[in-house]
Amino acid sequence: MNAPATMDHDRSRPAHDHYDLVVIGAGAAGLVAAGGAAQLGARTLLIEQHRLGGECLFTGCVPSKALIAIAAKARGGAPIDWAAAHRAVHGAIATIEPHDSPEVFEDFGVEVVFGHARFAGRDAIEVGGRRVTGRRFVIATGSDPAVPPIAGIHDVPFNTNETIFDIAERPDHLVIIGGGAIGCELSQSFARLGSEVTLVDVGTLLPRDDPDAVAVVRRQLVADGVVLHESVKIASAAGGAGAVRLTLADGSVIAGSHLLVAAGRAARLAGYGLDIAGVASTKAGITVDKYLRTSNPRIFAIGDCREGPRLTHAANQDARCVIQNALFPFRKAADYSALPAVTYTDPELGQVGLTEAAARTAHPRVEVLRHDFDHIDRSIAEHDVRGFLKIMAVGNKVVGATIVGAHVGELVALLGFAVSGKLSLGDLANHTYAYPTLSEVIRFAAEKPGQARLFTPFMRRVTGLFQKLP
Repeated sequence: MNAPATMDHDRSRPAHDHYDLVVIGAGAAGLVAAGGAAQLGARTLLIEQHRLGGECLFTGCVPSKALIAIAAKARGGAPIDWAAAHRAVHGAIATIEPHDSPEVFEDFGVEVVFGHARFAGRDAIEVGGRRVTGRRFVIATGSDPAVPPIAGIHDVPFNTNETIFDIAERPDHLVIIGGGAIGCELSQSFARLGSEVTLVDVGTLLPRDDPDAVAVVRRQLVADGVVLHESVKIASAAGGAGAVRLTLADGSVIAGSHLLVAAGRAARLAGYGLDIAGVASTKAGITVDKYLRTSNPRIFAIGDCREGPRLTHAANQDARCVIQNALFPFRKAADYSALPAVTYTDPELGQVGLTEAAARTAHPRVEVLRHDFDHIDRSIAEHDVRGFLKIMAVGNKVVGATIVGAHVGELVALLGFAVSGKLSLGDLANHTYAYPTLSEVIRFAAEKPGQARLFTPFMRRVTGLFQKLP
């Protein structure tokens, strides 16, 4: 969470037995919910087992993006120093960590308690020998790395995103299970840092994304030296430290020095007494309605622990929504229709709204407007013309956008405004973009329908008639 201006509060205030809002979990979702509620004047308790900041800060977004940046420099010819890379990754974490410190949130007015929380009833919770009640509760317990049901996997030393950034030496040969965002990002980074990398997946890379865009990313991974095994079944895992093996269903063996499991996330639900509180859940997470309420209307669930998208900015959006719903009588529904998603490979792949395939299914009259970066002057000047933009439009309404290319994650926000309905296709076409920038790709794609209607023999005749006027 990016902390707003600090407010002065008395840190010596006594603990209470009843709170307006009790938040369980101090990752991205929990921090935003607790900090916002307290600054609005609600008596707020935040309970965390370990440290404030959550997966994104310590084992997810921050370290992975730091490693990606270091790997990009290595690809550009910078010397590869794993110890320096390790220090840089943890230096980024250490720099950001104070933004999420207990002192910051105590200044907001939050009471911060460390310990394991467990529901003791539908409106009560126990932590550290205390029993407290609350008007409303927010479950923000996050998620854990999912481990696929592969024979022998638990007998093999493997890493997840929770441990891979702590390894002291660069892996000689990193084998990765999972071709999602984490698997793709880290496969490329470790390959650029000098490791042999083999990526294995039961399906295809980035299966939720546009296949044309994924093909651009796939080509670059291969160019960087990543060996891909897509749409294969892993029969078993075996080996020990420094020597792991995956046996595929066809009998072939993939051997490496280290194994990384990057096969998705599983909601963290066990041990919180959800059944005692009357909170229903499935394998996908805690069941919530459009207002993020659980089956117990006193209790909300936000972020990775609930059913729905598992992205840090989705968790942040959930928290802002639930502050309103938990504290005030007017309701705000969660809306993920314009939620952006970016895979931070090089090139980056961004998506907001519907993909081409989904848009064609939902809207038979959808128009797909594509413009490639090899027709963008900035891309040509920088000798990097990989990728393209697709805008999916129904009339003047943008229903989705896919973009793949260098640094395109920075362009997704503007496309998201269009998908949300705040900008029309015409707005995107008529906006003035700085030259030369990558953002011009948006104008070139968006103006295609208008140009097709404007630059016609009829309009040439009309123009000619007007030129005869005095």
